[in-house]
Amino acid sequence: MIAPIWSTLAAMSDELQARIAEAIANPRNLGEMQEADAVGTVGSADCGDMLRMWVKFREQDGRKVIDRATFQTFGCETAIAVASVATELISGKTVEEALSLSGEELAAPLGALPPMKIHCAQLVEGALRSALVPGEESPASAPAAVAAPTAAAAPAAAAAPTLLEQLQAGAAADASGSSRARIVLKPRS
Repeated sequence: MIAPIWSTLAAMSDELQARIAEAIANPRNLGEMQEADAVGTVGSADCGDMLRMWVKFREQDGRKVIDRATFQTFGCETAIAVASVATELISGKTVEEALSLSGEELAAPLGALPPMKIHCAQLVEGALRSALVPGEESPASAPAAVAAPTAAAAPAAAAAPTLLEQLQAGAAADASGSSRARIVLKPRS
């Protein structure tokens, strides 16, 4: 299983690896946000990553803009790095401006991602869309999307379960025969 990891690292430029390492060493906006106005959660069955994003709005010059965004993830270093830079990038943007950003644009401060890491940017884009447009998901995350609290449920958003609690609840529901979205990790062949 070491070979795929090394081939992934070899495909990334030294500059990209350094930017990802910096984002991992000093992540921005990591953690839950109390009293968030919106929360979005997505998961990827392809890699087993999950990401939740919290968003808080403020009024600026008569417009509703993103004041702050935070994230929490079960994901690889690239997913953490993209989420970190994306939360900085969307600050001060309107909902429409933030929604117009592609996964590639959200990851742009890191540099071009190799093809096998593009799903990390799509995961962040999906969580952002899930938070800003309740009921909508990024096409990349749609097959394995995990239900998330919506902006309409803002008071409950602060009490939303952590990703670990959500995974544990999913495992318990599966054991009881309940039907829920499930992420299954399989080794690549």
